[in-house]
Amino acid sequence: MPEVPHLAAALGRYPHTVAILDGRLRSPEVVLDFIEVEPIHKAFAPMVRRQAWEMSELAIVTALQALAFGKPIVLLPAVVASRKQRGCIIALSSRGEVDPRSLVGRRVGVRAYTQTTGMWVRAALREDYGLPVEEIRWVTQDPSHVEEYRDPAWVTHETTGKSLPDQLRDGEIEAAILGNDLPKGEEFAPVIRHHRAVDDAWVAGHGFMPVNHVVAVSREAIERKPEAVRAAYGLLRRAAAEAQRPAGMEDPTRFGVSAMRAPLRFIIGECRRQGLVEGPLDADAILAPAEALLRDAVTA
Repeated sequence: MPEVPHLAAALGRYPHTVAILDGRLRSPEVVLDFIEVEPIHKAFAPMVRRQAWEMSELAIVTALQALAFGKPIVLLPAVVASRKQRGCIIALSSRGEVDPRSLVGRRVGVRAYTQTTGMWVRAALREDYGLPVEEIRWVTQDPSHVEEYRDPAWVTHETTGKSLPDQLRDGEIEAAILGNDLPKGEEFAPVIRHHRAVDDAWVAGHGFMPVNHVVAVSREAIERKPEAVRAAYGLLRRAAAEAQRPAGMEDPTRFGVSAMRAPLRFIIGECRRQGLVEGPLDADAILAPAEALLRDAVTA
């Protein structure tokens, strides 16, 4: 009997991945050797810079930048994290309501200019308030996961050692964008006050949730172990379908090549507007390797 192929993988722990991570959901065609990375965004740079593992969760902006710079990765049509984003830009409550239009010329903090949540918030500020990205002074702490990328001229990189909430408290920035580390409580308030209603309308109009994280594999894994990659994709899709989510939690996953085209086209266009990618990125071309891999699979 031939040996079952292994794939080294880095994947965040969610209700829709825990069955795979814990080994309760398996495949006879692949063994996934998980590398624990916490928080998961620390896996992104090793994956795009040197393909440290064969399969990895990636922020969608990181994945697109990696492809733009010719990194040997392949995007699978598997979204493992998405959310409504307009509530992710906050300001200090004690300073009163901040009109988003007042941010023109002001300092707004974000962990990295390339952070996917930042991309989505800037898209919202453009769509809802007509704010050009270059008219806000973006202040960052971390560089891009893709080391060849350089921030645009309207971005300032500072290494103060302070957290974004502390910078807000000290008046060093007017607003801040945070993702999973968004602070709780009443000390901070969303800049976009009616963000839930606007986000709901946006999702209803576009037909998809704003994508945060996808799954990518190394090109070498596709070439050497195509059956194993197909099986891993099948596990991801099955785990999402069988997941037990908290009551009221929206499904953050999305699978299938056809389901990925519209989100990918929107994100590519927004990344170009914001100076996040350059060059001839095309959604169909990006999805073509995965489409060929999954064409004959029942999970495609």
